[in-house]
Amino acid sequence: MAKRPKPVSDGDQAHSIAHRAEALDALDGILPFDRREQLAGMLSDDDVATLRHLAQQGLGENSLRALASDLFYLEAWCLAATGAALPWPAPEPLLLKFVAHHLWDFSRRETDVSHGMPAGVAASLGDQGLLRMTKRPHAPATVRRKLSSWSTLTRWRGLVGAFKAPGLKSAVKLAVRATERPRQRKSPKAVTADVLAAVLQACAGDSLADCRDRALLLLTFASGGRRRSEVAALRLEQLVEEEPVPADPDDPDGGVLACWKIRLGRTKTGDADGAAEVFLIGRPVLALQDWMTRAKLGDGAVFRAINRWGHVQRRALTPQAVNLILKRRIAAAGLDPSEFSAHGLRSGYLTEAARRGIPLLDAMQQSQHRSINQAARYYNDAERRLGRAARLLV
Repeated sequence: MAKRPKPVSDGDQAHSIAHRAEALDALDGILPFDRREQLAGMLSDDDVATLRHLAQQGLGENSLRALASDLFYLEAWCLAATGAALPWPAPEPLLLKFVAHHLWDFSRRETDVSHGMPAGVAASLGDQGLLRMTKRPHAPATVRRKLSSWSTLTRWRGLVGAFKAPGLKSAVKLAVRATERPRQRKSPKAVTADVLAAVLQACAGDSLADCRDRALLLLTFASGGRRRSEVAALRLEQLVEEEPVPADPDDPDGGVLACWKIRLGRTKTGDADGAAEVFLIGRPVLALQDWMTRAKLGDGAVFRAINRWGHVQRRALTPQAVNLILKRRIAAAGLDPSEFSAHGLRSGYLTEAARRGIPLLDAMQQSQHRSINQAARYYNDAERRLGRAARLLV
């Protein structure tokens, strides 16, 4: 006669969660510390062991952070959708259920309320802050990324999943076709020079946080609209002081401006050996110097958390924190934070460059865009809004 599994007591469960929380401490600086208890409560011991193994194998911080976020979501979704923990490897029917819950047809949802993600599942995920939209399907790219993360985590456990099954590929293809929609920009509105001026005015105070946020915003914009992951990962060793440059390139005997070089290292579209470099000139350099002096930085991360007592922490800001800083300052400036994200600084840089007549290739050297087509979209938008083609009936 088979033995019944021994029930887990509340005390044992609390001890297990505490043990996982301690194990997650080893990933401090990679995973969001303020979500440590939430992660420990949802992830299994094997999940935590897998994440630690990936960190030891040298997986990039951004990739590991994305995998951890996707793993947390998958565990929460599976528990809400099936009442059980996520199985490894996941059977094909579960993968198909995931696709059906996240990619669905608008027209069919109008006549069939059971189509798509069930209300109970959506409510559970929403209560945990994992689901922001319930009236529209997920973006196909988001679903594909989560499936890719699921597949990667399965392989790292030494298991074989059904992610290449013809039925799953066909389901994703058909679901994407049913949910076609215009591509949305990462930031609905660009943080152009006028918006940035208002935001900087909102952090014009003398506090340490004001000092840091001014430097962060000016550096992010002026360095070509750096991605939030690049700003969060920026270290003092990447900053190189250069000779001052003329304030007016046409008047070399006039005043000069401070100039620093940023060695970008590994970026989203480049690699550590690419020797990508951008320059900071003038006001952003002064703001950065002020922050570094007041924060007494000697090495390590450039932008760091500040605790409630006003002490600068050793730990670097996370990319999410960079986004939240911008949104908080946007709100303080009297603007709608839902209309802006950190990527708005990147699109804003190119939009502003187009408005000022800076050649596209010059702007791309600073933004480090590799695709002319992608960078040119911001130039085209700026030109079309100022042109006559859309004003025939004005």
